Amino acid sequence: MSRGVAGKNTWALFLLLLSGIVLGGLIGNLAAGVPGLSWLAYGQSFGLSDPIILDLGILVFTFGLVIHINIASIIGVLLAILIYRSI
Repeated sequence: MSRGVAGKNTWALFLLLLSGIVLGGLIGNLAAGVPGLSWLAYGQSFGLSDPIILDLGILVFTFGLVIHINIASIIGVLLAILIYRSI
């Protein structure tokens, strides 16, 4: 198994960061309608709005990526890093 700095598992960091992003995005979307917490949903989207299609005759590849970052997902990432450091 691959070990990171000081024997910590890098997969644990990856999973914590991924869960922080997902849960933060979910909390941000849920808080969008609440008047006192609507600031958590403030964010920016970037990426490919229209997918790129590569048609090779036999195979068709579709490439597309849109990333939406909001304040709650940034807080989730910071909490994931703090949890990882405390382990």
